[in-house]
Amino acid sequence: MKIGLKNINRASAAATVALTAGAVLAGSAFASTAQAAAPPTPTITAKGGFVMNSGTAKTLYGKTADTRRPTGSTTKIMTAKVVLAQKNLNLDSKVTIQKAYSDYIVNNTASSARLIVGDKVTVRQLLYGLMLPSGCDAAYALADKFGSGTTRAARVKSFIGKMNASATSLGLKNTHFDSFDGIGSGSNYSTPRDLTKIAGSAMKNSTFRAIVKTKSTKQKVTTKSGGYRYMSWSNSNAMLGSYTGMIGVKTGSGPSAKYCLVFAATRNGKTVIGTVLTSTSATTRTADAKKLLDYGFKK
Repeated sequence: MKIGLKNINRASAAATVALTAGAVLAGSAFASTAQAAAPPTPTITAKGGFVMNSGTAKTLYGKTADTRRPTGSTTKIMTAKVVLAQKNLNLDSKVTIQKAYSDYIVNNTASSARLIVGDKVTVRQLLYGLMLPSGCDAAYALADKFGSGTTRAARVKSFIGKMNASATSLGLKNTHFDSFDGIGSGSNYSTPRDLTKIAGSAMKNSTFRAIVKTKSTKQKVTTKSGGYRYMSWSNSNAMLGSYTGMIGVKTGSGPSAKYCLVFAATRNGKTVIGTVLTSTSATTRTADAKKLLDYGFKK
């Protein structure tokens, strides 16, 4: 039986229309599914928060991200960054612990690395004491060591000047330091976005990365009499070991700062880094950070 050419062409055209319509419907369904799969924006307790992709610097989340707030001990990220940026830095050079550092802790009821007056502690060890137990005594020792001047007060002032110069060099307009540890006189502040950028810059340093991902350490230091003792420090960042891929960075707290956390994690080659400021407790700042990291990895 012969089939006319016109009939064949009509059948072919109808099939093409049917296939095209099917493809459009399938595409629409796929787009709807993809849209539905977009993660819901998290709600956090902290007054401020920010998250970005560390590799691309793309913003993934922001909540009052540019509002200036007290930073507590997250300030110490910049303290470490300034130390590690010193020319011809010798991490094994030793610093003698002064009574002034110990008195400072007592007078301010500050967090401590429990440094002993007269002990000789290396710069590397001071950085561990700074970042793990958040030692304000270690911060003072580093500021005294790496500031310039003939008096301790002048050296500390000089060091804080270096912290502010570093913030300026990063293009940060909402950050100012008036202390080496976050215990300031009212003008020590930053923002979630700025602190995240500071941490991202600090994380480019291999020594910094190694320190902030350390859960605990035992360090041998030289005593005043020439003997030695061991200092044991645990990291105040509860997310290390409890959140998959966690690689740092720093906790912070204080009467006005409340509870803060700068955090970073890597999964499948993607690093997400962020900050929460002015959360209500150590528990909520961790919960906030987990929510933001989960969200950041899904974005």
